[in-house]
Amino acid sequence: MGAQLRVYKRRIRSVSATKKITRAMEMIAASRIVKAQRKVAASTPYATELTRAVTAVATGSNAKHPLTTEADQPRRAAILLLTSDRGLAGGYNSNAIKRAEQLTERLRGEGKEVVTYIVGRKGVAYYQFRERAIAQNWGGFTDDPSYADAKQVADPLIEAISQDTDEGGVDELHIVFTEFVSMLTQNPVDRRLLPLSLDAVGSGAAEGGSEAPVAEGQPQGTKVRPLFEFEPSAEGVLDALLPRYVESRVYNALLQSAASKHAATRRAMKSATDNAGELIESLSRLANAARQAEITQEISEIVGGSSALADATAGSDK
Repeated sequence: MGAQLRVYKRRIRSVSATKKITRAMEMIAASRIVKAQRKVAASTPYATELTRAVTAVATGSNAKHPLTTEADQPRRAAILLLTSDRGLAGGYNSNAIKRAEQLTERLRGEGKEVVTYIVGRKGVAYYQFRERAIAQNWGGFTDDPSYADAKQVADPLIEAISQDTDEGGVDELHIVFTEFVSMLTQNPVDRRLLPLSLDAVGSGAAEGGSEAPVAEGQPQGTKVRPLFEFEPSAEGVLDALLPRYVESRVYNALLQSAASKHAATRRAMKSATDNAGELIESLSRLANAARQAEITQEISEIVGGSSALADATAGSDK
């Protein structure tokens, strides 16, 4: 009984130490979420307005540019997958990787060769373990990305989209990341960054903007589009906007992924802390039962010994 009680106490101490660690990690993740949310809120308007500017330039010119022009027969597509450097975040990484694999299968089903770029050591480890090709990977900044990190990631993507497919370039650029919706909801999504879809602009509404007014004397439903003059040329303006657009979108996706990762870590650590508390209660009950059984056995041995001594004394008196 004594050995069993010692085992229970040792397990309780071990689980209690783990509970303190998970509780501390939960508090750290909660504090980082607030900072990450602020960065997301600050970067989203910039990325939205830059996208609106790019679409305005694209619809105001007839220039053929990799930013807006789709290939007649696209042959290669690049996928940028955003994961984390660390685990302990529930299904955060596995959900993003699963979404990337679904996108890869869809693109290959369309007859396109897929080139994969990965941010985060978890995604890199997943692909390397399965011996899958990775064009380029980055890591070490997923918890707190900066604009310089986004530029570092965007540069080879811009170079790939600018090159001809025969020279190793790509026709399309997709990004897979985890969109931060709220503290409880984070959704893995995939978006096509390039070529930029102008469907919303063609209907008169840019991203985050309102519809253009209808001119007097025009049929209802006809939108007035602004006229632009480009200096030195529309191609030059698009060349200048292309890196800024990709960098801003990658930066916003990195920030949303970081916020989602911290939220997932907080939720996972809270669950681990609660489970540790329940396990400690269960082990405490077992330890109390073992202690009670040990006390009962000791009392029984004392009573038995006392009875035997009394019987022996009575026999000697006779």
